[in-house]
Amino acid sequence: MAADDDRKADRKGGSASSTGTASSDRPAGRLVLAEPPAGLLLTPGASADRDHKTLVAIDDGLPEIAVERLTLATTSIKNAVGKVRTAAEALADRLGVAPDRIALGGRSFGGRACSVAVADGLAAAALVLLSYPLHPPGKPDNLRVEHFERLVTPTLFVSGTKDPFGTAAEFEANAEAIAGSVRLEWVPGNHAPKGQDDAIIALIRHFLAIDQT
Repeated sequence: MAADDDRKADRKGGSASSTGTASSDRPAGRLVLAEPPAGLLLTPGASADRDHKTLVAIDDGLPEIAVERLTLATTSIKNAVGKVRTAAEALADRLGVAPDRIALGGRSFGGRACSVAVADGLAAAALVLLSYPLHPPGKPDNLRVEHFERLVTPTLFVSGTKDPFGTAAEFEANAEAIAGSVRLEWVPGNHAPKGQDDAIIALIRHFLAIDQT
C-alpha cells in the first residue's frame, strides 16, 4: 500500500502507517507512537483552566508519564502559542529530555494552540487534540485549518459524535492536509462529551503507547 493510502486508512480506522515516530505494529492496526513520550502538556478550552475535569482525569489516568496541566488565561492564539512553547520547553528541561520527547495537547482552543505551536516549529512527540474546534458552530466555511499542512507530528483527534465544531466527514476531509500520521476517534456526545473521560483516557493511553510498555 502506498504511503498516501496508508495515511488515508489511519483516518478511517484501518491500517496505520509508520510515518514519523508512529508505529503500525499494534492491535487492530491503530496508529500509536513507537514509544511513550516522557511527558504530556495539557491545555484547556478558552473558558476553562488547568483544573477542567477532563484534564484532571487524564492527569490521573496517565501515572506512567509526567503530565503538566497549563492554564492559558487568554483567548488570543498568538499569546496561547507563546505560553505553550514556554511551558513545553520548561517541562522538557525539568525532565531532562529533548523537547521532541514531550507530547502536547488539550481541549478545544487549548488543543488548537498546541497544534499551531507545533506547526510553527515547536518540537513535540505527538499532538493529542480533544474536541478540536474545526470551525465555529454553524459556520463550516470558517475553518481553522490553515496550519494543518505544516503538521508532521503524529496526531490524535478525539471528538464527540455530535460536536457542532466539526463533523466526522469534515474532519476526514480536512485531516488530509496534515503531512504526518493522523488518528481520528469519536466518542458519544457533543463538544464536551459527558461521561466519556474513561474512554478518552483509553484512547490516549493507546495512542501514546503507554499500554504497550
